[in-house]
Amino acid sequence: MRIEECTVSTALDVIGGKWKPLILWALKQGPHRFSELRRKVPGASQKVMTEQLRQLERSGIVERRTLPDARAHTEYRLSAYGATLRPALTALSKWGARHRERPVE
Repeated sequence: MRIEECTVSTALDVIGGKWKPLILWALKQGPHRFSELRRKVPGASQKVMTEQLRQLERSGIVERRTLPDARAHTEYRLSAYGATLRPALTALSKWGARHRERPVE
């Protein structure tokens, strides 16, 4: 099989990396403002967080909305298409918990 034919590779091209899965995990819980996401993903710089969110937005996974209040806050949420990732994110989380608690050989 060629790598470009691998569906796992396709998925990782969209949601892979150091920060995207953590951003998606936070958004799985519901909409968040940018500052809330920064607190939930503390290792990512503002620049990196912005780039990752833009990439997810271009892929149709995340929607950005400007809230009409005095300070014009921006809110991010999973799109309807992005919400289809919820089962995969939950499965990754469960696997991570099992992996963390497995005995070291």
